[in-house]
Amino acid sequence: MNGNSENAFLAGPRSRWKEFLFSLEVLFQFIKGFRNLHFVGPCITIFGSARFGPEDVYYQTTEELATRLGKSGFAIMTGGGPGIMEAANKGAKNAGALSLGCNIELPFEQHPNPYLDRMVNIRYFFVRKELLRKYSSGFVIMPGGLGTLDEFFEVITLIQTGKMKNFPVVVMGLEYHEQLMRYFEALIHEATVSSTDFQHILFTDDIAQAEQHIRNFTDMSPEKLKQTNAPLWILGERKITRKK
Repeated sequence: MNGNSENAFLAGPRSRWKEFLFSLEVLFQFIKGFRNLHFVGPCITIFGSARFGPEDVYYQTTEELATRLGKSGFAIMTGGGPGIMEAANKGAKNAGALSLGCNIELPFEQHPNPYLDRMVNIRYFFVRKELLRKYSSGFVIMPGGLGTLDEFFEVITLIQTGKMKNFPVVVMGLEYHEQLMRYFEALIHEATVSSTDFQHILFTDDIAQAEQHIRNFTDMSPEKLKQTNAPLWILGERKITRKK
């Protein structure tokens, strides 16, 4: 990735020509995402840290939840890397469900995990986040760092403001997220948010409860669970198939 292009963009106004070229680059990034993810079908995106290994309980919980969601008919999407992402993609494979990665290009290299049917590399965070929301029917937030929290807070802001409807969010790891839950309670106490703003969010350690929460909301949006578009051969499109 050429990180200098994004640094230059964020430095302030530039020539109209440079801003136009940057806009084209963003457009091509969106088209790249559309072409790779258009036929994923019903999908749940799972976020979490790359730093948890197979021996960790969060890794094991993620794998089990992804397996259950995969058996329920959902494709599983992650950032495509190691740790929690690997566990989720492995769980999808266990269930015979589509296993997808939507990676963000960073200055330091992130190797894809071995459980992916398809992976798309996106240059800009805002493009990646729009693609994840567009093709997902819900999010699962596992223990993670700033990137995980970034996705989480942007989604719940869009839910609060009515930009997204019937979109379930599950946050797993009660002990890990204890301070976050207290922070939400403080926001409600100070009346900067309403308690109803969090009705889409479930904090739990119970895998069955997490799956049911997602089902409760996705059942209210059946249009997202249908795959009505067929690939057009003239455009070189093809459905995503599972790797053996």
